[in-house]
Amino acid sequence: MSGRLAVGVSGTGSNLAALLAAARRGELGGDVVLVFADRPCPAGQLASEAGVETAIAPDDAALAQALEHTKPDLVVLAGFMRLLGRSITDAFAGRIVNIHPSLLPAFPGLHPQRQALECGVRITGATVHFVDEGVDTGPIVLQSAVAVHHDDTEETLSARILAEEHRIYPEAIRLFAEGRLSLKGRRVSIREGA
Repeated sequence: MSGRLAVGVSGTGSNLAALLAAARRGELGGDVVLVFADRPCPAGQLASEAGVETAIAPDDAALAQALEHTKPDLVVLAGFMRLLGRSITDAFAGRIVNIHPSLLPAFPGLHPQRQALECGVRITGATVHFVDEGVDTGPIVLQSAVAVHHDDTEETLSARILAEEHRIYPEAIRLFAEGRLSLKGRRVSIREGA
């Protein structure tokens, strides 16, 4: 099964770069057909240089138009910093994923690495989850744990978590493209591959 992916960005695009590289290696189970941003950003420039269609979508109406034009199978949020409205989450229910730098449900929202350090946890990590109308509240697809070192700063911890994000996000997208994810209530099941 092949998938058409629309990727939402807002910043520098490190997760986008990892996804584009995974797509070139055939590891996503599909192709990035659109990169949308809520404002001009370096990630949008990265997409343009890679030959991917781009769109600026500062609101849900503009985003809906861009998505209608490209008809993605999956919407992938990769650092997209604007909350999606119900019109988008309802239209793409079960077809929007996000990556978050904590082991959700711990430390949702902004600055999760800082939250982890301030709380003194020993383990944090990265989570791929389906998007619903809440902030980082959707059903969990994959997680990866990252140890918190006694001398960590927000930057050093973020770098180790980001490495795990780059590993598990392509895997989650591939599982979706292969039809191996099923969602029942808040639980995501992963069917074994052939």
